[in-house]
Amino acid sequence: MLPTALTNVVDALAKLPGVGPRTAERYAYYLFRADERVADLIAEALSELHGGVKTCPVTFALTDADEGVSPFYADPERDKKTVMVVEEPLDIYAIEGTRAFHGTYHVLGGAISPIDGITPDQLHIKELVDRLEKDDIEEIIIATNPSVEGESTALLLEKMLHAKKPGLKLTRLARGLPLGVDLSYADQITLSAALENRTNL
Repeated sequence: MLPTALTNVVDALAKLPGVGPRTAERYAYYLFRADERVADLIAEALSELHGGVKTCPVTFALTDADEGVSPFYADPERDKKTVMVVEEPLDIYAIEGTRAFHGTYHVLGGAISPIDGITPDQLHIKELVDRLEKDDIEEIIIATNPSVEGESTALLLEKMLHAKKPGLKLTRLARGLPLGVDLSYADQITLSAALENRTNL
């Protein structure tokens, strides 16, 4: 049996997604063997996590607790008439890494999934609809994940947004085969999207 203090760390780390018992043991043992300042640094960062981060009341992106709204919305250089809709806050940073998008964002907080008990009213869809007039939105880019849940969510958004603002431009991120992937390794959803979105040469 491991010492109680070490066992407690293993149990705590094992609660993280993707971290099994063996991985948790390795992490805990590393922290024990490493300089004590490493554990102190991690403990301090974790203790400040919930008090230092909040959700933007407009975009639902993550932001510093002392900021009114997300910098992605407050920045005057951002085009508020173009909004990209994503499922989770971390999706924003994947898009930002491209440096190709200059609009604002709207985080749904997940995707419709009856199996998991996630219904449309649990997502930030109403707030998105409210932003249509407030920001005079001209285009919404739906960037939900290419999954059954993501597709269902996208279809619902399309129906609701067109009903609320018929002239609204609705677009989707292009879907299909990523560069460098062999056809034999592509899944059925990816191949179907590639066929559907094929382009002229």
